[in-house]
Amino acid sequence: MRLLKNLIFPFSAIVGQERVKKALVLNAINPSIGGVLIKGDKGTGKTTAVRALADLLPPLKVVKGCPFNCDPDDQGSLCESCKTEKSEDIQVEEKKMRVVELPLGATEDRVVGSINIEKALKEGMKSLEPGILADANRNILYVDEINLLDDNLVDVLLDAAAYGINTVEREGISLTHPSNFILVGTMNPAEGELRPQLSDRIGLQISVASIMDIDDRVKIMERREAFEKDPYSFREKFQEYQDQILENIIQARELLDKVEVSEDMMKVIAHLCVDMGVDGHRADIAILKASKTLAAYYKHNAVENIDVEEAAALVLGERFQKKSLDQDKIKKQIQNAVNEISQENKEDDKKKPQVK
Repeated sequence: MRLLKNLIFPFSAIVGQERVKKALVLNAINPSIGGVLIKGDKGTGKTTAVRALADLLPPLKVVKGCPFNCDPDDQGSLCESCKTEKSEDIQVEEKKMRVVELPLGATEDRVVGSINIEKALKEGMKSLEPGILADANRNILYVDEINLLDDNLVDVLLDAAAYGINTVEREGISLTHPSNFILVGTMNPAEGELRPQLSDRIGLQISVASIMDIDDRVKIMERREAFEKDPYSFREKFQEYQDQILENIIQARELLDKVEVSEDMMKVIAHLCVDMGVDGHRADIAILKASKTLAAYYKHNAVENIDVEEAAALVLGERFQKKSLDQDKIKKQIQNAVNEISQENKEDDKKKPQVK
């Protein structure tokens, strides 16, 4: 009997949870969005979707033997060890993208890594014992029940997420290594809220709920039954859909830097955030990045209203539940902002000196 141990349920076969899948795909296209926080009950397919996305994505090109999965094509992000290697001596290999889990009970040393003090004292060499943040570099860092994470580990995540670097300091010895990852956190709001400092840093925030449509629930059971009965045939059945999603992600990555954002569209985003009473500027930047990524995903050459509308729902929707922020309200506020900016532009044109 063939085991399911190393087989992942296909991303394209997941029924419903479209917002979760879209948020994950956007972060795969543009990790600088800042990850995704998924709120909801257990058993709604959150973990399945995360693992399925990692299985779908293309392999990473890494420096062979590097514990930090350094990118040989990005000299600026290499670890200290890889930087000392001559370019002609660097060997390259491919690794499957992984989901690295951060358990709630993990110690700080396990997460950050530790310095081999004995080796440093005896041999005078700085030697780092890699931790979870080393494994997570260029991968997906998955934190289940992130709202229950110890405050000291939250601080570690904040630093690594903000700077893309993990610093290990012990006994006067300091070492750093790259730590760029897609942060995916899940939580049940009934068990407590997420620390505001961390919540503010996560780009997209969405809620999931159990699917109540009978036909969809039946489809979930049928697909799971078929997968467990013959996973190879089941995966083959969805391979075409998998290939299409992957192609969309690759094309969006290539188009992303070419997507233009007009000043008026930035004003729309700013108006929306001001109207919502958003503190700080992180939400504005997150909406901008998500809008550009959505535009690339939809093959738009420039960010359009519809891109901002969808991005705002993913960035602001869960942060402002008490204000009943839904898609229709976002759409209306965006249109109001567009009208206001259009009026401002007309008034500016009137003030310009007329050329005779």
